[in-house]
Amino acid sequence: MDKIIIRNLEVFANHGVFPEENKLGQKFLVSAELLCDTEKAGRTDELAYSIHYGLVAEEITSYMKAHTKKLIEAAAEEVAEHLLLMFPLMRGIILEVQKPWAPVGLPLETVSVKIERGWHKAYVAFGSNMGDKKGHIEAGIQALREDRRIRMGKISDMIVTKPYGGVEQDDFLNGCLELDTLLSPYELLEVLHRVEQQEKRERLVHWGPRTLDLDLLFYENEILESKELAVPHPELEKRLFVLEPLSQIAPYKVHPVVGKRVKTLLEELLEKTTED
Repeated sequence: MDKIIIRNLEVFANHGVFPEENKLGQKFLVSAELLCDTEKAGRTDELAYSIHYGLVAEEITSYMKAHTKKLIEAAAEEVAEHLLLMFPLMRGIILEVQKPWAPVGLPLETVSVKIERGWHKAYVAFGSNMGDKKGHIEAGIQALREDRRIRMGKISDMIVTKPYGGVEQDDFLNGCLELDTLLSPYELLEVLHRVEQQEKRERLVHWGPRTLDLDLLFYENEILESKELAVPHPELEKRLFVLEPLSQIAPYKVHPVVGKRVKTLLEELLEKTTED
């Protein structure tokens, strides 16, 4: 990924734990590496295909002046998110906020916080087999769209599938969607659960009926396993109701554990199902 670099932008603002810092203010130095693709701008010599670093510098300055924080950690976090939301061509940012006059009573040149944030691609499976199935799914997708930290990508067709897991219940409507997000995997999981709750999802029976089911399938190429979350989603390679819609929108996505493309996993499962 290419970078546009802003180094040591001086901003006079009022961040700090102590009252005098908030009242009198002090100088901060902000450096930013803007991660983007500059090739088209370089070949056409058109600013429209790049990020206007002058506007970025203005946004950093105005945001830091307008939003006072106790910690430079909080200032850096908010500035990074603000810039990523403001500039569509910015895929990521490495941001450093320096505090040259840190009141620690010891001789030091500066204290700084440096963070890296950006957009991450994720894939989510959706399903419903209670009430207005299509309505529950559409309401859930709309709720995700309304979260400014999520950008909706491709959405598969909704397909009718038989229940999985042996519990007697109505047929499902299933599908998959692609999104870009500023959220971490765990933050995204929280959002998915909140959207499920908005549609009155109840977790009463394992693999039982539900108004809305939202499962995080992939998050970039991350491999995570904890009590709260497993990514990639366990056994997705064994589930036709996931692989069929997922192959519509991401046939060449490689499963980071199995090491095979989604379309290959679907072909293998269909062949196995036919043999059985």
